[in-house]
Amino acid sequence: MIVTFTANPSIDRTVALESPLERGEVHRISSVIEQAAGKGVNVATVLTNGGQQVISVLSFVDPAYVAIGHRQQPAIDVCGSPEVDGCAARVNTAITEPDGTTTKLNEPGPTLSPEQVAAATDYLVNAATDSSAAWVVLSGSLPPGAPSDWYATIVERLRPTGCKIAIDTSDAALDAVLSALPAASFDLIKPNSDELAQLTGGDAAAFEASAKAGDLDAIVAAARTLQRRGIANVMVTLGGAGAVLVNASGAWYSTAPKVDVKSTVGAGDSSVAGFILAE
Repeated sequence: MIVTFTANPSIDRTVALESPLERGEVHRISSVIEQAAGKGVNVATVLTNGGQQVISVLSFVDPAYVAIGHRQQPAIDVCGSPEVDGCAARVNTAITEPDGTTTKLNEPGPTLSPEQVAAATDYLVNAATDSSAAWVVLSGSLPPGAPSDWYATIVERLRPTGCKIAIDTSDAALDAVLSALPAASFDLIKPNSDELAQLTGGDAAAFEASAKAGDLDAIVAAARTLQRRGIANVMVTLGGAGAVLVNASGAWYSTAPKVDVKSTVGAGDSSVAGFILAE
């Protein structure tokens, strides 16, 4: 069993334009798709499609959200902390242009109280314990009201269960995860070039440029500093340039297939799921 946790679930609304986006202009929309999302739910969808049993835990229950989630993927057990019942999921809007360029407008989400944060934590840990989860995936941004070290706290709570833990987040939550090392060590982190730069003091543009040129030394060195601090596997995703994986056994690079990009939504989540499927 694999458990994913979405701290700040969303209803993703993807709007496809017939022409390039221009500020201040009127645009015609060719299609609109709405789906239950949030990074943990995206990971759960890929894992379920890969044949895994998954429990997708939300930080609160929104009946409308859960209904959409079950319609999309009936095989996923979508659930949430009942003590936080009644919160409405945020709506994230992605505007995609014909060339695949994606502009995202993300709402902040509902504000959680300390009691609600504690209830959601307990619910997640109990779900992982009761299901004997092999992996728990902590994904996405934190909602207003949640402490920046929430993921680090969850890692410490999950350690006695013996599960492996993956974290994919950004900004202050990402900094807090790193600050909690090595005490709150975990098994997988998936930074992109911007997040790798944030964590290591590097240059995101330089990382991207060197990857495109086939020079991966700086990226591997930066990822190695994270691995040595207490993260078993550091997988750096580089968009169209591929990905780098660093762990105690070595470093590997994988190129990305050439595709006609329609949208980048969920690409990083698919990478996390792919790693777990390959374990």
